Amino acid sequence: MADSISPMNEIIMNTTNLNFSKSSALLALGILLSSCAAPQNSKDPYESMNRSIFSFNEKADKYALKPAAEGYKTVTPEPVQIMAGNFYSNLDDFVVVINDLLQLKFDNARSDGSRLLINTVLGMGGLINYGEDYGFPKRHEDFGQTLAHYGVSSGPYIVLPILGGSTFRDAGAGVVDMATNPLFSGGFFMAPFAAPLIGAGRAVDARAQLLDKEEIVDEAALDKYEFLRDAYLQRRRSLIYDGDPPRSIDDDIEGPVEDVSAPADKKRSIVVEYIDPEDSENQNKSEIDSSAEPETP
Repeated sequence: MADSISPMNEIIMNTTNLNFSKSSALLALGILLSSCAAPQNSKDPYESMNRSIFSFNEKADKYALKPAAEGYKTVTPEPVQIMAGNFYSNLDDFVVVINDLLQLKFDNARSDGSRLLINTVLGMGGLINYGEDYGFPKRHEDFGQTLAHYGVSSGPYIVLPILGGSTFRDAGAGVVDMATNPLFSGGFFMAPFAAPLIGAGRAVDARAQLLDKEEIVDEAALDKYEFLRDAYLQRRRSLIYDGDPPRSIDDDIEGPVEDVSAPADKKRSIVVEYIDPEDSENQNKSEIDSSAEPETP
């Protein structure tokens, strides 16, 4: 009897070991697939979905918004384009002043309010930018920056249909900005049929201003989605801290990483730096003025 049971036990043990080995292999495979599926960037946990929406936005831009912007830029004289841009920028200054006050930046509110008043009165409703000549530069403040000022986290990065890159915080705050913008709040109550047309004109004007910069992005970006995502997040960080963001914890932890195994001539790093075009223009003007001054002995 003992001799007849031993082979049976051996078969059972072999079967059990085989099942255990299969279970272990499946468990290891599951862990591997889970690690592969885990988000590589903690700021962009929905990257797969974001890339799908980004692809949709690229097609919508290619077949609708970009042709409209190109047509607008072709048929509209440049002075009219400048006045249109000034008009929309002046409406935005109303939102800027509100958020200056919410953030208790009273000096900025006084400066931005003066700019808004000068451009509205002297500039014929904002068509002409006299505020810059009087020493009141353009600033960018919105409700997303106000929430960040009071410690609200940005949340994950998301891509919105048509609107493009944003974050959970900024997407929700954008509704408040829209409600406080005279273009939408005033147009909704006084001219509900004209407001969508004015809003569409603003979108086309904004897209037309990016036509000259589009080629630079296409040439510089190895991955356009990743390039625009990082540029957006860095720009928002710069705006929140008024152009002087503190060193991040990630920079302190990671530090500069060098691959000693790679040849020096093959190393390449790309730094995405946000520079406000208006600030750069002001800086160029100041450099020209300073170079024109005679040197004192």
